[in-house]
Amino acid sequence: MGRKLAFIGLGVMGYPMAGHLAAAGHQVTVYNRTATTAERWTRNHEGQRAATPAEAAREADVVFACVGNDDHLRSVTLGPNGAFGAMKKGAVFVDHTTASAAIARELHDAARERGLHFLDAPVSGGQAGAENGTLTVMVGGDREPFEQAEGLIHHFARYVKLLGPAGSGQLAKMVNQICIAGVVQGLAEALHFAEQAGLDAAAVVDVISKGAAQSWQMDNRAQTMIENKFDFGFAVDWMRKDLGIALDEARRNGAHLPLAALVDQFYGEVQALGGNRWDTSSLIARLRALSARPSTTVADR
Repeated sequence: MGRKLAFIGLGVMGYPMAGHLAAAGHQVTVYNRTATTAERWTRNHEGQRAATPAEAAREADVVFACVGNDDHLRSVTLGPNGAFGAMKKGAVFVDHTTASAAIARELHDAARERGLHFLDAPVSGGQAGAENGTLTVMVGGDREPFEQAEGLIHHFARYVKLLGPAGSGQLAKMVNQICIAGVVQGLAEALHFAEQAGLDAAAVVDVISKGAAQSWQMDNRAQTMIENKFDFGFAVDWMRKDLGIALDEARRNGAHLPLAALVDQFYGEVQALGGNRWDTSSLIARLRALSARPSTTVADR
């Protein structure tokens, strides 16, 4: 018999993550703000649904969550029907939301006051990683609850690491998103340059991907960028949320992020093109749109 678990938030990430826990033989109770999604999950997996986060969390040894932002997270933990008010002493709350380090520290302290444990554990790998059980998980919090939850997290992750005290997971996710923003912008500019120069962009990628220019983005997104296809996972709206969190944190800690700030503006221009739900590789669409304008100059770009 598996452990009693809860999963709060069944979006494109949480839905398959909860499914992996159920497939591993654990007793999973799910909660989702849109009840029909939770109903669909219970039709497809062994488990049950709850009407509130508190109901889902009441008997669970470990409660997982993957919701939208700081406000959603505060609501499902500390709200009138929040999980913290119902969890049993010593239970662990594992938050996979990409949120601020400040909310992670706040909830870590609030959990400790109630005799609970809290881990901030944002993920990288996108929808495909969640579906395939190959996510990377960056964790902040205390060692003891991490050791209680680590084996469970491995049901949907290929790599999990405790990086430091509360908030460390969220800070590491900010580092992740800063890296991705720069790499995708560089790849977009390179492919756009190849196209403008009259090169066979796919052939060029085939060559340079064997050398120092190689990256995950090049291996997985270059061809779809060339084909102007942007329906492959992590949306521009979500990336702007994440970059906004990183830029806010940088203002607090004194870090200088000129490239991240610039790419965030570029994503704003992609949104203006109607690309809110396009994936993050759609930065190249902005460059193509600029080139299509009759009087575009290098300075305009």
